[in-house]
Amino acid sequence: MKQDMEMKNNQQFGRQGWTPERMGDQTGKTFVITGSTSGTGFEAAKILLSKGAKVVMLNRNPKKSEGVISTYKSELGNNIDVSNITVDLGKLASVKKAAEEVLKIVPRIDALMLNAAIAQVPKQVITEDGFESQLGTNHYGNFLLQAILFPLIEKSKGRIVTVGSMGYNLGLKTIKFDDLNWDKNYNGNAAYSQSKLAQIMTVYELQDRLEEAGKSDVKVYACHPGASRTSLIRTSGGLMTRFIWQIMKLSPMVQSAVKGAYPELMCATEPDLDQAGFYGPTGRNYWTGPVGECKLEPHAKDKPVMEKLWEVSENAIGQKFEV
Repeated sequence: MKQDMEMKNNQQFGRQGWTPERMGDQTGKTFVITGSTSGTGFEAAKILLSKGAKVVMLNRNPKKSEGVISTYKSELGNNIDVSNITVDLGKLASVKKAAEEVLKIVPRIDALMLNAAIAQVPKQVITEDGFESQLGTNHYGNFLLQAILFPLIEKSKGRIVTVGSMGYNLGLKTIKFDDLNWDKNYNGNAAYSQSKLAQIMTVYELQDRLEEAGKSDVKVYACHPGASRTSLIRTSGGLMTRFIWQIMKLSPMVQSAVKGAYPELMCATEPDLDQAGFYGPTGRNYWTGPVGECKLEPHAKDKPVMEKLWEVSENAIGQKFEV
């Protein structure tokens, strides 16, 4: 099975897999990307800008964002079209405010790239909206952002790209509807795994809903960055997790943040890409290697769970995600 998949990837993108060399000129296109002050988001936005795209960053820290814009301009020139809107995905009010600002100032969205996340939060943290922090930030915040921006994405015949994680395949491998906040036996890794599974399930449920509504103009993709050298674990993981990750980052099992950005760039720009796929590095354990289609485990497309999650998520954000 794995050999067949690798052969398929090689046929589609060649032995090197997908790389940004396949991207044409992106002038006239607008990309809205979350979490671009470091790591894969920083690199993805930079590559898009280098191809002539307009990039609207959605970041939590305005000062860091100013620094990033200065860095981009010093490397790519002052003529690049890049701006930032401040958002905290862990606060629904902040997401609503930022999304409304996007709708005011951005006339089109060719791709909404949901890149930001928090990971392996060591002790249970509850957001101001009453959610476990990883589910609240990684899933509910992104769900609300998509719901509000969807009409503009549809009008633009654009895409939604969710950056998931191979973590979706760890933990319970389902959604813990009876204890979504992990009030009993909180485990940071398991809660993170659930939040990434929820994100990925939303992609495939949205695909089903678009198909049912006869709307083929909007494309929705799921991908993962593999094991990349980013600050994700360093900023939110527990002490031991951070220590182990710092050692792993020095090993050949981990790739650069630039390469970690390739899957989301592919999903945002590659023409005629099959939405049914799950994209990322195709090497051992899907940690590194040529970028192409990866095997998605069946539990990520468990239809009754996907449908229930959608309903629970609409109730959580306090509004319908109309397709």
